[in-house]
Amino acid sequence: MAAGIFPTGAELLINAILAVTTQAIASSPTVIDIAQKTVDTSPNVSYVSTIANMIGGLLVVISLIFVLAYIVKRLNIMPNHHGVIKTVAVTSLGQREKLMVVELNGQQYFIGVTGQQISVLDKLEQPVVVDSTTFANKLKRAKEQQ
Repeated sequence: MAAGIFPTGAELLINAILAVTTQAIASSPTVIDIAQKTVDTSPNVSYVSTIANMIGGLLVVISLIFVLAYIVKRLNIMPNHHGVIKTVAVTSLGQREKLMVVELNGQQYFIGVTGQQISVLDKLEQPVVVDSTTFANKLKRAKEQQ
């Protein structure tokens, strides 16, 4: 330490801390010593128990998924597509504004939806037909064409 930077008491305190830290580091075992003791004293690890633990954890996770799916189904959290009112088409005009075509008892209505109100714009005479093919159906058709 350079003389005059620290007062004498602070310099002595720092030297004492350095001495204690150096002694603690010198007397502690190295990582290699710890690893050798661990390898030498540990019993053979059973791979069967490790695999059994993994399978047990997997079964717990899968059963949790099934339980949560059952709860969602029972509480009707997911929307039901078998209702009386069906959404045929939706176009967003802004953050809270939409134009929608809904079907009610076989009749289609063109409505405007905002954050404050819902307005019927027109009662459609000719029903709107929307291609409702799913991605899976499109993939099947593309696979058949090849």
